[in-house]
Amino acid sequence: MKLPRARLTFSQRIDPDDIKATYRSYTKPHPRFKIIGHKTIGAALIDLSQFPDREAYLEHIKGKNQGGYHAKRARSRGYVVRDIDRKVHVDDIYEINTSLDTRQGRPMDQKYLDKQERFEDQQHFRYWGVLHPEGKLVAYATLGIYGNFASFSQMMGIRNNDGIMHLLLSEAICRLIEEREVRYVMYDTFFGAQPGLRNFKTILGFRPYRASYTLQ
Repeated sequence: MKLPRARLTFSQRIDPDDIKATYRSYTKPHPRFKIIGHKTIGAALIDLSQFPDREAYLEHIKGKNQGGYHAKRARSRGYVVRDIDRKVHVDDIYEINTSLDTRQGRPMDQKYLDKQERFEDQQHFRYWGVLHPEGKLVAYATLGIYGNFASFSQMMGIRNNDGIMHLLLSEAICRLIEEREVRYVMYDTFFGAQPGLRNFKTILGFRPYRASYTLQ
């Protein structure tokens, strides 16, 4: 209860069907603690309003072993972040999805093990990828814009020590800061995550909040 409060708004004008469905998902009872909402206590958020520009955010996450440090390493090795058309990268996405049997201590869901040949883009979603210097997709993320906040729904990459996931996430956040369309960005929750994932979120600026949701 001592966590800072974030009031997150779902706006139906964006996409009535998907917004309503996502709102119901975020506010359903927690799978273990039924008296609280699914993504209420410990929501992993960044309040983007504290950063006037991308440079301020990158300054916030700089330092040895912080997110900016690892992202800089990826840039120095030639990786770049681009908006992607997932249909162009079917084979690369399948290779990424099947590169590990388990992630964060859990077996990969079957939906990631089946090769997806067709993708349907949604207007309120962003699709970003990290490209290897030779042009190969090595990581990707999808992010939905829901109202006064955005939330990552997928974040996947080849495991290496080049900092590609730090680059992907930090660049996505920088773009949201520049666009000024949302106040908050979410990356699921803190307290249910494995220690490695919690640390990853922390060094990129995410903090646990107590979130409340409104459907407008």
